[in-house]
Amino acid sequence: MEERSLRVYQEKTFFSKITNTITKLLTPTKIGINGMLISIKRNNVLKAYETYRENENIENQEKQEQIAKKFEDVYALYLEAIDKYVLDSVYKRVKSDIASDFEKNALSQYYAIVHLKDSEYLEYKYTKQMYLLNLDYETVEGLEKAQLMEKYKKLYAKQMEGLYKGLLKHYSIKLADNLTPGAKDEVYRKIFDTIEGYLENILPLKMKQEPENKTYQEIADEYQKFERFTVGKLDQNDNIEKSMILLGLSRKLFTHSLPLIVAEQCYEKLLQDARSLIVDTKIARKQEKAYSLLLALMEEYNTKLLATKIYWDKPNEREAYKAFFKQYKQLNENKDSNYLEYTRQRQVLFLKNDLKKLRLNVNKHYKIIKFYSNKLVALGAMKNLKNTYCSEGNYKKMVHSGQKITVNV
Repeated sequence: MEERSLRVYQEKTFFSKITNTITKLLTPTKIGINGMLISIKRNNVLKAYETYRENENIENQEKQEQIAKKFEDVYALYLEAIDKYVLDSVYKRVKSDIASDFEKNALSQYYAIVHLKDSEYLEYKYTKQMYLLNLDYETVEGLEKAQLMEKYKKLYAKQMEGLYKGLLKHYSIKLADNLTPGAKDEVYRKIFDTIEGYLENILPLKMKQEPENKTYQEIADEYQKFERFTVGKLDQNDNIEKSMILLGLSRKLFTHSLPLIVAEQCYEKLLQDARSLIVDTKIARKQEKAYSLLLALMEEYNTKLLATKIYWDKPNEREAYKAFFKQYKQLNENKDSNYLEYTRQRQVLFLKNDLKKLRLNVNKHYKIIKFYSNKLVALGAMKNLKNTYCSEGNYKKMVHSGQKITVNV
């Protein structure tokens, strides 16, 4: 009787274990069959990627193309496996109300991306791949296998960099479309968000993988400035300054994906945002902070972007910029001799240069023109006169009795 009881107990335990294992395989969960398939396909793509990298510079072009094609095919199957995991495992767990907050959030993000498929296919194509790679990156990280993680980081960084660049190129092309002001602002927002996403998620990995890369060494200081804006709550001034840093870094990292003509439009957008912030701010301290930011933006725009511009639509604009830049260089040569005088002349130079452009549309910019004029008066570069006639280039206006107008001195 004792032997029979023991045998029955052992048999129940054995079959119970088998049943539990089969249940895990048949029920698509994170540790079920989908997880096993992803793991197999992940290993396949890592091997294919390693072979691809080893043969990247071989002379046999036909062999190189075959290896590249094999990697692309294996990579596509790998992403399909993750996609199936989301649709099967995560969807069923959310539907059954047994999903974790991570899984609920993952499914919500997934459907937000899928929603783009009909209206913005290219954006959908890039963002979906980024989403699937990010999802598996977190899975691999959770496995706590150092060797696997190091291999995966190389694949992840390489593929994600290509996707970020593709997305930026797509948004750059979109800016050329005939968009409404609201739609254009949305594209600008996406451009800045994409650059920021790359800097936060991919650049740190690339910098560790390529410590000798000269570009990464050159941007180290600017990158540290950006990191200051990744913590804490940001106000409008902070957001404009952060975007300015993002654009500056993009000139080194995304020369081809974010062409100069698009970067120029982004700078002009930030300049307009800074001007609007100045005239909309009623608190003097905050207005001065916005004014300092505007001067910094003007300097970045003129020295980091326009100084590298080769093709100009209008020759007269190019000549005007050359004259401005000559003054700017002369000013900087005497920077150390009298710093206070340098800061005064720097403000005058930038304000007068911007004022010429703004006066082409006085009705639109009259508030900021008034602010500039008051600043120039305070700096001793303009005077308020009564009952006078002002002529400056194409800008002419007869002033009635008792009114004031600022003129250059």
